Amino acid sequence: MDHIARTPKQIGAILQRRRRTLKLTQNQLRSRVKLRQATVSKLEAGEPGTRLDTVFGLLGALGLELVVRPRTSSSAQDIEDIF
Repeated sequence: MDHIARTPKQIGAILQRRRRTLKLTQNQLRSRVKLRQATVSKLEAGEPGTRLDTVFGLLGALGLELVVRPRTSSSAQDIEDIF
């Protein structure tokens, strides 16, 4: 299933949902990508300022990939309502 994210909070929610679907703890995930558990927590909470290589590392560890496409006409709030 595709997910649309336009904010750090939305990306964090997608990552958290996938981690839980895979039945992984934050600590198990962080050990896969050699990060601190606090970094995983901050990313899942949508705190801005995460390095792109960190995001891509977590995406890969969760079996996800980033797809870039033209933006739809839905607002960020419409997308937020999905979560």
